[in-house]
Order: sequence, then C-alpha cells, then structure tokens
Amino acid sequence: MFNIFKKNNKTNDIQKEKLTINNRPQDTIIYAPVDGILISIDKVNDSVFSQKMLGDGYAVIPNSGEVVSPVDGEIMTVFPTKHVIGIKTKAGDEIILHIGLETVELKGEPFQVHVKEGDFVQAGTKLVNMNLNKFEGKDPTTIVVFTNKDSIESINFESKEKVFRGEVVGTVIH
Repeated sequence: MFNIFKKNNKTNDIQKEKLTINNRPQDTIIYAPVDGILISIDKVNDSVFSQKMLGDGYAVIPNSGEVVSPVDGEIMTVFPTKHVIGIKTKAGDEIILHIGLETVELKGEPFQVHVKEGDFVQAGTKLVNMNLNKFEGKDPTTIVVFTNKDSIESINFESKEKVFRGEVVGTVIH
C-alpha cells in the first residue's frame, strides 16, 4: 500500500509460492505484542487506525514495557523514531507495529530497539523495550496493522481481554 516493504520481489514471490496450499497462502497466527488489554482496532483513539485507513488489525493497551513480535517474519523497517517497526511474514502479510499514539514527537527517547532491518524473528522475539515513564502523557496503545488488506479475507480473534506478550490472540485468514 505505502511501498514500505519494497525489496527483492522475486525472492518474496518465491517464498510466497512455497507457502500456499491449494493456491491460497497459509493463514497467519497472530500474537500479543505486549502485556495488557486487547482491544479492537476500531476502538483505538486515533481515526487513522480506528477507521482502518492503513488496514485492519488490533491493539493492546500495555501495562509493561517489553514489546515482542506479533508474528514470525522479517524486519523490513525500523523507523528512526523507533516507534514503528515493519514486518513481513513468510505468507506475505505486511505488518506495521506502531507503539503509542503521537509518540513520533518523543523522537525515540522512550524506546530501546533490539532488532534491525533484515533480521528474521519469531513471534515472541523481543523487539523493543519502552519506558512508559517517558511517554510524557502520550497514549502507549500498541497497534498491529495488516497493510495488505486486499489479500486478507478476515481476522479472527480469540475472545480475550487481558493478554500477555507472545500469547496467541487470533488468526489472519487469507
């Protein structure tokens, strides 16, 4: 959608081809990126996310500062402000992990990033430590957005409210 995941398309096409069953990409298991309260993306206090302008997904209102990968995949982007990480799954899902609302204004101060572009991670791999005390009144809600919404049939969530980082929260159906 925003071409933030442009890379070697030939390699990505080969990987995607290997991960199809009956001409359909495999479904993607999704995990909680932080400990906290799981909410629907339409409940996020930001219209870009809640109106799904970037894509569908979910969010967690965190109660701790360790952020882990919500999927298995390759780190495609780490924004200089450290509040956004782009991940691409083997099935071709393009994900934006957005830590907090309006946190770009903090210029990376509350974040310690543990990955770099090109790293392959498994769900539950530590990506970032965030110091919630340095959020200066900003909303720490952590959002997971699937930007390739045209290739997603639906996202099915487990009926949970309280979640722990690395815990299964649902499945992306292709």
